[in-house]
Amino acid sequence: MHGIGTSAAEVTNVSSHCFWLLLADEELAVPFAEFPWFKQATIEQLLDVERPTSNHLYWPQLDIDLSIESIRNPGGFPLVSRGATP
Repeated sequence: MHGIGTSAAEVTNVSSHCFWLLLADEELAVPFAEFPWFKQATIEQLLDVERPTSNHLYWPQLDIDLSIESIRNPGGFPLVSRGATP
């Protein structure tokens, strides 16, 4: 996916509950309870993240696109968080 150059996204940690993304000077947790499609992903798939624009992340091996705002505020994006109940 091509776009305007932006700061890279980097996965910095993975636990059984979430993974952490470093986006320039901000670190965000991506909880599997809110984003269940990442739970079965391999480490390789999680690490392969692109940031084609300043508010967009893409995991090509998983074919997942997310707005960064949806990670900051998953409750504001019901189509993302609706299936997240345990």
